[in-house]
Amino acid sequence: MTFEPATHLQAEPTPHHWCLAFVSGKLLLPETESEALSPLAHQTWQTAATSRHYLGRLSGVDCWTLQMPEAPQGWRAVPLRAAMMGFSAPLAGLASRAAQVLDWDRSHRFCGACGTPTEHQPGERARRCPACRQTAYPRISPAMMALVWRPGEVLLGRAPHFAPGMYSALAGFVEAGESIEECIRREVAEEVGVQVDELRYFGSQSWPFPNSLMIAFTARWTGGDIVPQPGEIEDAQWFPIDALPNIPPRFSISGHLIRDTVAAMSAALPG
Repeated sequence: MTFEPATHLQAEPTPHHWCLAFVSGKLLLPETESEALSPLAHQTWQTAATSRHYLGRLSGVDCWTLQMPEAPQGWRAVPLRAAMMGFSAPLAGLASRAAQVLDWDRSHRFCGACGTPTEHQPGERARRCPACRQTAYPRISPAMMALVWRPGEVLLGRAPHFAPGMYSALAGFVEAGESIEECIRREVAEEVGVQVDELRYFGSQSWPFPNSLMIAFTARWTGGDIVPQPGEIEDAQWFPIDALPNIPPRFSISGHLIRDTVAAMSAALPG
């Protein structure tokens, strides 16, 4: 499935379309759990929506995101994270984009400089103030993720809001004037009190909670004992690569980062 992003229809609309509709931040899915989300011909949804945005085409099919006042008959509102866990990678990416566009539109209805109601700009994803001309585009917050390792072990932590027993790689937002590399070293030192080097890029993922770009690395431990940061890290430990705790599923980049790194470390073991 190939996605072609766009801000407006550039050709005749397709007879059916992907409709990523939300109610109070939750994604609408068919009420019957056995039914998968698929392209629809629900033109009535377009009329009922309080906000709607064209996203582009997924495998040649138009895609829209809608803000609905309530769930139509036969549909249920599901937390986005739970919904994305059951999606293919292309559809999960589309759902992430849909949620972030709606959040941007909702949070920039008024100018942040002078308070004037903003207006949509034709031809681009932007809202502009007619008074002071300030323009607001969808903003992405870069965040680092680091899986710290040493021979035979990886360092995993858990935050207070994690599901019971869940551990993951360390993560944190990049501060103004800071590089990703500087952020990794700072966040790792702040969250668990250790030092790292040999930072190696792993991959990235758009993360709509609410508008992050997760940029994942591995990092080699060089020194320091684990000291969890109060209020941020509930627990952190070194885990043998053959005895991992409960970790995030593969729908998130943390799930890929941990599993792929551990597989590479296991393959490199002698014998």
